[in-house]
Amino acid sequence: MDVLTVITLIGFAFTAGAVDAAVGGGGLIQIPGLMSTFPQMQPATVIGTNKLSSIFGTASAAYTFSKKVKLQWALLSVIAICALISAFAGAACLSLIPQSVLRPLVFVLLIVIAVYTFIKKDFGQTDNQLEVSKKVLIYAAIGSLIIGFYDGLFGPGTGSFFIFFFIRFLGVDFVHASALSKIGNFMTNFAALSFFIPTGHALIGIGLMMATANIIGSVVGVKVALKYGSGFVRKIFLGLVSVLIVRIGYQMIKG
Repeated sequence: MDVLTVITLIGFAFTAGAVDAAVGGGGLIQIPGLMSTFPQMQPATVIGTNKLSSIFGTASAAYTFSKKVKLQWALLSVIAICALISAFAGAACLSLIPQSVLRPLVFVLLIVIAVYTFIKKDFGQTDNQLEVSKKVLIYAAIGSLIIGFYDGLFGPGTGSFFIFFFIRFLGVDFVHASALSKIGNFMTNFAALSFFIPTGHALIGIGLMMATANIIGSVVGVKVALKYGSGFVRKIFLGLVSVLIVRIGYQMIKG
């Protein structure tokens, strides 16, 4: 690769890491970046390389959040285990359910999330000092199983779904929901890579190079989220969900 290509990939990875750390959706930046840089690359290899890069950024974000935000290990364990298992199951079912069937459903769900978040101004603005009860753990398990399966099967908007679910059903704010979502995203990425790497659908050198920039970006993204708080993260979240709606809507029209 020439110097310009390397700089371009690093730029995509850094930006993706920063956005993903705050509200998820780094793949919206990194995947098109890889596709435009390597137009002949197979889609599976693009996704595998993206996952290899982003898993390091996700791990970094989770670690940085854990030092600043109080997170309960019992809750994290339930989210991690359920997301890992269901993402495996989703990946295994990938060839059984056409993505064209899922797009309209995801499109509608994203619109509902955007409208709900926009109308409820106080949504995700206050942290209710979450107590890890049996009910909370059950909710976390159900949400992680469903969203993890979705990520293994389809993928777009996984971070947004995690954040929305944790705010709506666990009662945490946007910052805490972002922190929890990193755990779920890390495990779903890990599950996906266990399929992509053995089958050769991940460019290790490029993925690791981009991972370095992704980690730096994720640290910046977490610090910005913590500095400016849930109100700022809410605005980024709404912006990201809007982009997802436009993207999936365009894919549906394009066919």
